[in-house]
Amino acid sequence: MQRVAVINVVGLTSRLLESGGMPRLQRWWRSGWRATIKPAFPAVTCTAQANYLTGRRPSEHGIVGNGWYNRELAEVHFWKQSNHLVTAPKVWERLRQRHPGFTCAKLFWWFNMYSSADWSITPRPMYPADGRKIFDIYTWPYEMRPEIKRDLGEFPFPTFWGPAAGTDSNQGPPDAASRWIATAAQWVERRYQPHLNLIYLPHLDYSMQRLGPQDPAIKEDLRRVDEILAELLNFFEARGVAVMVISEYGLTPVSQPVHINRTLRGEGWLTVKEELGRELLDAGASRAFAVADHQVAHIYLKNRQDQSTIRRLLEQIPGVAQLLGPDELAAAGLLHPRAGDLVAVAAPQAWFTYYYWLDDNRAPDFARTVDIHRKPGYDPVELFLDPALRFPKLKVAWRLLQKKLGFRMLMDVIPLNASLVKGSHGAVPVDQADFPILLAPRPLLGGGPLVDSTEIAAAIETLVET
Repeated sequence: MQRVAVINVVGLTSRLLESGGMPRLQRWWRSGWRATIKPAFPAVTCTAQANYLTGRRPSEHGIVGNGWYNRELAEVHFWKQSNHLVTAPKVWERLRQRHPGFTCAKLFWWFNMYSSADWSITPRPMYPADGRKIFDIYTWPYEMRPEIKRDLGEFPFPTFWGPAAGTDSNQGPPDAASRWIATAAQWVERRYQPHLNLIYLPHLDYSMQRLGPQDPAIKEDLRRVDEILAELLNFFEARGVAVMVISEYGLTPVSQPVHINRTLRGEGWLTVKEELGRELLDAGASRAFAVADHQVAHIYLKNRQDQSTIRRLLEQIPGVAQLLGPDELAAAGLLHPRAGDLVAVAAPQAWFTYYYWLDDNRAPDFARTVDIHRKPGYDPVELFLDPALRFPKLKVAWRLLQKKLGFRMLMDVIPLNASLVKGSHGAVPVDQADFPILLAPRPLLGGGPLVDSTEIAAAIETLVET
């Protein structure tokens, strides 16, 4: 049995690999095998990872996106972490059945709480009753948390997501989060020698959403990730661990934010309620609303008889390229109780916002903050500081001082300008050069140039068992 490390380099594509910005990775894979991955659909983090680790589609494992509407609770839930949500056997569980004693470490891959992996690390803030948010991590076993923080220092949480992610700031260098995770992977390997080590490197994601994947500044991000990868490749190969490099999706340029919920509200389908002068989406009272997730939006209907009417309405929105009903969802492997009654797919240059308010002065207070759980949709604008602020860093410093002094404060520094976003994903790209890729030390799965996202689990198993 071969010990294996699978490094998930978010956003890596053939186009980026061949751009000249990653010479170390290029040299490494030339002695091995490269394949293009037909993306998961939707091509978003949680769905892609669930496809990779189960070998199944969302219709079977249930992960229809990064978030979805819980019809029983009448609430939208994003970025939940319980592995119980993934309702299909995972690759390490299948390997463990055939090889008793098989072990797995899962580092920052999603759905990383209460899984059957032997060692887990995942971002998990603490929320005391006084309203504070304290950055931290969750580990299994519990005792690993104080030990790894003692050896590596605190995980640089603000550099993992938000305006400090991928930028040079007081919170750390642009690649601080990915470097900490890479160092943690080496720490876990030295201590535990897992048979399978799953490692997540998010760095490329940030600038490509801010600037677009074709911006010249991306070359610096490629260089940084190439350095991290070179260190990991050398480290694992010196210890006899085979390495597989994969990515979840490729990003493409966008210039057109599409506000589906504003259209539904304008036509009387979406309901809001007022709280303290702000407007909140009332999903349970709405006849129709969208859960936006990058370039895909799940449309939930109170009455399914309204499907044809809503379809006609949404088809008229510029930037909506496709609308999938039950038959199309079944064909795409996305027909599941968690999925929308309709699923909208954006045109190549477009992406979907969650915005539902018509007046920015009435937007909910969380709209101007980094709040991935309270927002009823994905918000890439969280990567930006509001350019309308005269001294944004001074405002951030003032808010942090208020927090340090024990006052309640609102870190309201995020803009409400969706046109700032220049890169997105979720739809299947037009050009295969923008598909995710697989790099391995030797040909797997017959050695063909194109593999499906559901074949990654089999590729991992094959590499482990030979």
